Amino acid sequence: MSAFEDFLATFDVEPGYLNWAANGPLSPSVRAEVFADADLLGSGRPSSLALVADRIAQAKETAAELLGVPATELTVQPSATYGLMHAFFGLGGEVIASRAEFPSITLTLERAAHASHGELAARWIDPHGGHVTPDAVADALDDEVTALAVSHVDFRTGFRADLAALREAIGPDRLLIVDAVQSLGIVEDDYSVADVVVGHGYKWLRAGRGTGFARFSAAARERIAPVLSGFGGVGGPLPVDELPAPASDASAYTVNGPDQLAVARLAVGLGDVRDAGVARIEQAVAEHVDAILEIADRHGIPVRSPRERARRAGIVTLAPEHPAPLSAALVNAGVVATTRGDAVRVAPHAGTTADTLRMLDDAIASAGNEKFTSA
Repeated sequence: MSAFEDFLATFDVEPGYLNWAANGPLSPSVRAEVFADADLLGSGRPSSLALVADRIAQAKETAAELLGVPATELTVQPSATYGLMHAFFGLGGEVIASRAEFPSITLTLERAAHASHGELAARWIDPHGGHVTPDAVADALDDEVTALAVSHVDFRTGFRADLAALREAIGPDRLLIVDAVQSLGIVEDDYSVADVVVGHGYKWLRAGRGTGFARFSAAARERIAPVLSGFGGVGGPLPVDELPAPASDASAYTVNGPDQLAVARLAVGLGDVRDAGVARIEQAVAEHVDAILEIADRHGIPVRSPRERARRAGIVTLAPEHPAPLSAALVNAGVVATTRGDAVRVAPHAGTTADTLRMLDDAIASAGNEKFTSA
């Protein structure tokens, strides 16, 4: 079998799982790594401890490969939000962000602005549909704006932002800060146009919680003070009896040593995606999304997600007039999705099976279309 076919064979979740945008059940390779590294850590042998510690460099190198940037610009973090905290708390000026962004951006930016005592401010925008487009950003630009913060893929609708166009819109002198939690590993793109990219392994990478990472470009390191830098950010031996400055590379944006088992999970999750090929994964996800769109159209359920492949990722947001019956029908049929407000979000992965898509179709059909629309 090819590496991609091997990757598909690792999806051992029960049929009906369409909730990858919320949580990715741990892959078999990640689960195996946890047990193996736990045994190594339990031995106490220096050589065993060193093997587990090597996973930090492995995770950075693999993430850098997927992002197309130098490994020296990568840090591991407890979560993507921690990476955003390092970025926002060290910034000054005004940061453009949509009010509709996930709280990892909105709340973190708000907290950082409040703590800055006027040095940092959020410039909130309300683009149509919550879609952060170059035109929406251009309308908000002036000389006070120092950065744009945006989710590569919107958690509500699955809209995929055009990173290259956003970079062009803000110009080279402002920072582009990107939350790639809903895209890295399933979307092939030029992430290097962003100055800060944060991600997390607990969704599409199937690596569990605690597996965050962040990239800080040279421009980011020049403009973002390492305010939250701790003893893990000095880039050298443990600074006992001295107070060294933060490191000159991206490691400055760390607090202390990472959870080694979490980093090992991240390294394996990233490696699995790299070996399978992001382009192949993206193609498979796109085909599953096409199938879900066809199911929704056939049952007369409105969809808020983009239909053009270049403007979407793995999220399909169903917006029936009456969402409760749809949500109940899915639950009763064993289909796992996310219901939030007036919409139901379904999210397939590359390894989603035809049986799972059939369960979705049958669940909707069994309830009757009239329960979802007024027509």
